[in-house]
Amino acid sequence: MAEAENFIQQIIEDDLKSGKVTSIQTRFPPEPNGYLHIGHAKSMFVNFGTAEKYGGKCNLFFDDTNPSKEKTEYVDAIKRDIRFLGYEWARECYASDFFDTIYEYAEKLILDGKAFVCDLSAEEIKNTRGTLTEPGKESPYRNRTAEENLKLFREMRDGKYADGEKCLRAKIDMSSPNVNMRDPVIYRILHATHHRTGDKWCIYPMYDYAHPICDYLQGVTHSLCTLEFEDHRPLYDWVGINLGFSPKPRQIEFARLNVTNLVMSKRYLKKLVEDGSVHGWDDPRMPTLAGLRNRGIPAEAIKDFCSRIGVAKANSECEISYFEAVVRDYLNVHAPRAMSVLDPIKLTLVNYEGSEEVDFEINQTDSNAGTRKVRFSGELYIERSDFSLDPPPKYYRGKIGGYVRLKNAYIVRCDEAVTDGKGNVVEVKATYLPDSRSGSDTSGVKAKGVIQWVDAKTCKDAEIRRYEHLLRDADYAGQDFSERMNENSEHIFFGKAEPYLAEAEEGAPFQLMRTGYYKKCTENGKLVLSEIVSLKDNFNK
Repeated sequence: MAEAENFIQQIIEDDLKSGKVTSIQTRFPPEPNGYLHIGHAKSMFVNFGTAEKYGGKCNLFFDDTNPSKEKTEYVDAIKRDIRFLGYEWARECYASDFFDTIYEYAEKLILDGKAFVCDLSAEEIKNTRGTLTEPGKESPYRNRTAEENLKLFREMRDGKYADGEKCLRAKIDMSSPNVNMRDPVIYRILHATHHRTGDKWCIYPMYDYAHPICDYLQGVTHSLCTLEFEDHRPLYDWVGINLGFSPKPRQIEFARLNVTNLVMSKRYLKKLVEDGSVHGWDDPRMPTLAGLRNRGIPAEAIKDFCSRIGVAKANSECEISYFEAVVRDYLNVHAPRAMSVLDPIKLTLVNYEGSEEVDFEINQTDSNAGTRKVRFSGELYIERSDFSLDPPPKYYRGKIGGYVRLKNAYIVRCDEAVTDGKGNVVEVKATYLPDSRSGSDTSGVKAKGVIQWVDAKTCKDAEIRRYEHLLRDADYAGQDFSERMNENSEHIFFGKAEPYLAEAEEGAPFQLMRTGYYKKCTENGKLVLSEIVSLKDNFNK
């Protein structure tokens, strides 16, 4: 038997050893009311990964019990995201597949005297629920006969009553120390068109009631949920026991994933999309899996992150810098290197004629990656920040009279700066040292600084996009999302890039030397370089 790596696996191994189960069946249960975010990646990692470890199966189960918020668009997006992370489900099913059976089970509870139709409004039920220290008050409709309850419930089903006019409640214990067990609502009236069943139903089961039934009908052995469902487990068990499920699925809770600087609420993510704060669900700043994919973050890095943070019983918050460090580690190994300049100024080598090709390492961390050829000439572009007319102490880049090496090419001495009418440098004239070529330098000159460059004659115009976090957690920790929003989180530059980037495959990641990790894409025939993650690592390992 495989060795347990976390408490969930230990429970499963104990169940296998005792004979409670002979095979493992899990399910990944998203509600199709929005796009999945990185927190759902952890749930996928736990559910799909656990089934895979024990040679079991994991279903994709859509909790579509609230038609007013659910769309086929979200169903399709969820399936894309699961496949993006490399998972495949054994069976695709929906709560709506089981609506007939779920309804029949409700009638059984009514006939067994364990459910009743209540006329109290949602507000009245809330006010009679009690508190953590005081018991609730029984509904005046709690003691209706089974026959009356059955008649009323069928009238609810047939559309006789308006939304909120009646509901079906489980008859459990209004003095239970667990508020969730105080006669919870298990069916409500909702006149809304369902994305799959249309207008067949105008009553819909509540999640806490449908959840254990759907698990049982799928053959789920272990229902793996996030920690907020821990207080709901007694109700999960109550439904299974009172409906005679055998074997009854076992619910196990684990800590959800929380990451600083990220909006981890589908409700608020939807608000950002609808009010235009972002470009859509797949905006590269969004923590949705669609957004992360669009940003260029590899699926392997997301799964590695989920693996590293582990599976725990207690909620905690992970620093965004740790996630970025994991992504950076992956890209450092897998991303080819290239050069671009975000804010270009001309560099003219006054004593250089013609052109040549210099060797450039594709990825210096991979000895098998090899090299490629990069065109070099006497007309180049360099980064504006790599030249200074008034350099500070220990400035090792371009300055008048100073030497600097052009990456994988030559050492140059900056001789003259040409400025515009406002004093801005527009061109630097320099002398190159012919004996200083990288790999065969005999010039005797030591240049402490190395800068990137692109050939002016062959380079491509590029739109370069950089991003900041959507939330400013460091300054606004603990406040509402709306108070923590970073209104200036997208920055666009227009620079120059070597033609290698324009010719690359769409979506390919690159390390732009001394700049960051970027994804290449083309929009309306225009080269766009979109930041994946910075080069700087802020995570304190």
